Amino acid sequence: MAAGAPRIFVSHLSGVAAFDPNGDQVGRVRDLVVMLRVGRRPPRLLGLVVELPTRRRIFLPMTRVTSIESGQVLTTGVLNVRRFEQRPTERLVFGELLDRRVKLVETGEEVTVLDLSVQQLPARRDWEVDRVFVRKGRKGGAFRRGRGETLTVEWSAVTGFSLEEHGQGAETLLATFEQLRPADLANVLHHLSAKRRAEVAAALDDDRLADVLEELPEDDQIEILGKLQEERAADVLEAMDPDDAADLLGELPVEERERLLGLMQPGDAADMRRLMSYEEHTAGGLMTTEPIVLRPDATVADALARVRNPDLSPALAAQVYVCRPPDETPTGKYLGTVHFQRLLRDPPYSLVSALVDDDLQPLAPDAALPVVAGFFATYDMVAAPVVDEAGSLLGVITVDDVLDHMLPEDWRETEYHLDEGAASHGG
Repeated sequence: MAAGAPRIFVSHLSGVAAFDPNGDQVGRVRDLVVMLRVGRRPPRLLGLVVELPTRRRIFLPMTRVTSIESGQVLTTGVLNVRRFEQRPTERLVFGELLDRRVKLVETGEEVTVLDLSVQQLPARRDWEVDRVFVRKGRKGGAFRRGRGETLTVEWSAVTGFSLEEHGQGAETLLATFEQLRPADLANVLHHLSAKRRAEVAAALDDDRLADVLEELPEDDQIEILGKLQEERAADVLEAMDPDDAADLLGELPVEERERLLGLMQPGDAADMRRLMSYEEHTAGGLMTTEPIVLRPDATVADALARVRNPDLSPALAAQVYVCRPPDETPTGKYLGTVHFQRLLRDPPYSLVSALVDDDLQPLAPDAALPVVAGFFATYDMVAAPVVDEAGSLLGVITVDDVLDHMLPEDWRETEYHLDEGAASHGG
């Protein structure tokens, strides 16, 4: 839902049908999953509990929800059908928050929660619970009529939901560090005890844990992955960037690696196997298999729509790659690259095939790390295509992956500080 989307009260989502992109119903919404935060900050809406026709209840992340409108939920169609299991940091809206007795901050008066509203944050894919519909006076069940004044207030205007500032559980620890970037949260996890590290990892949602794992040293990655249930470990690997997941899988014993690959979606597993077939310190071993690939008849408008995807890293969003079908790696014939700055300078209806830069020689998959690093330095690149002898695009290397492999193995243990004197004088 775009910025400025209307507020949605959760009572309107109970039992609503969820559809895939083809218009086929996949199930019905039975609950919403939120993560509470320290203090009176609004909770994040993590996803929906959807009941399939088989009566199995699964978790549908909000990142897989493309629209909530007209009494229906539209999804990307990529669903994990494993049974939903609630985690320690999660709360069920219908099951735990509605009909709850809380207090108004201003008066201390006790009220009953009848409904909550959710809204998507501007320019982001995150959703929050923003308002609470309450009834003063006697207790009354959620969605029931009854006496007593009703009013809608901001989430921060009530108390009795959120986590307390004190407390030492992983739940509070997670809420405290929620605003940290993945690299900073990884640093926190690295310095926790093994027991607490496992508790925090178990409580993180799959996408967040995947982002954090990518920033951790190899030993920590293997330790955390080994303590997850195998089905969840496979889910987290699928959520990681393919090159990082392949590197991690390559460090596991063969039997464990094969079990995890067998639990993954076939397409994801195939990408992992392909990446693991290359030597680690080569272009093929460094690349990711998920760049923005467009066909020659795509327009600038099509390209910019793909670049705006908030799930893409800045390096992957910096340029698009024009190829003949098929347009998933390995693609048909690679035609060239278009940088997003060029996209901004041309009319929306222009074809990307007319804008390609085909002068720059792409990297071969067996190019060694020093060659790759030299290529990036020579041409001031943030991303570079990897193309095989047949002319197919295999993947893309981003500058952060080059740096990760060029820096010493213990670089994460080094603390970098601005020089205080220089910083204070603007130097």
